[in-house]
Amino acid sequence: MRVVVLADTHLRRGSPRGLPPVALAEVAHADVVLHAGDILTADVLEALAESAPTHAVLGNNDAELVGVLPERLVVELAGVKVAMVHDSGPRKGRGARLHRVFPDADLVVFGHSHIPWSAPGLDGQWLLNPGSPTQRRSQPRPTLATVDLYDGEIERVEIIEV
Repeated sequence: MRVVVLADTHLRRGSPRGLPPVALAEVAHADVVLHAGDILTADVLEALAESAPTHAVLGNNDAELVGVLPERLVVELAGVKVAMVHDSGPRKGRGARLHRVFPDADLVVFGHSHIPWSAPGLDGQWLLNPGSPTQRRSQPRPTLATVDLYDGEIERVEIIEV
């Protein structure tokens, strides 16, 4: 299963910029899309869902989506338990904190910082922040992530510059 992971798109309704072509191409080939918050408007979610089933969590800038999206979410994809939250808190202690919140998750996806992060957590968890495909902030390039899942295993995680 091919999963495209996005966060912090910050796309406003009618935004002329939209997602970059590389991100659109990845989404077009996804089996599932995950969005770790700061989506801003429901139309972005609807557009993503036209390409693939889409799961998302509420970000701190998602005022329009309060009551629509959960703050935390756990889904099972290809036998892998995937947890999602927007803000994972400070880098120090992140692995332990996310393991406490999502003790059974194999993969924990988060956003908020716009800083891509793909690394092992505690007890076999994998931690993933895809960065942002639209607002690079202090990063050299905007980014997103792809994850290949198969038969209960995380086969590959990749951060892609867009």
